[in-house]
Amino acid sequence: MINEFLNMGGYGFYVWTSFLIVIAFCFLLYYKTKKTLQKYEREFAQELEKLPMKHRRKIARSSKVISSILASQNKLN
Repeated sequence: MINEFLNMGGYGFYVWTSFLIVIAFCFLLYYKTKKTLQKYEREFAQELEKLPMKHRRKIARSSKVISSILASQNKLN
């Protein structure tokens, strides 16, 4: 029964190969996107470090995204 499912009437090789290719490309896209996002977060944190502390606090209070970036950068340092 499992062999019939895996074979899929003779088309199993094509179906499973297609699934593996799609999964590989999804993983590659996820990895590249995550890496790029981390790069931009580091660059943004460096720009924020140049600002005076008063402005940094004001910006962090106004945006949840910025405050999470600052928090993650503090964990790394």
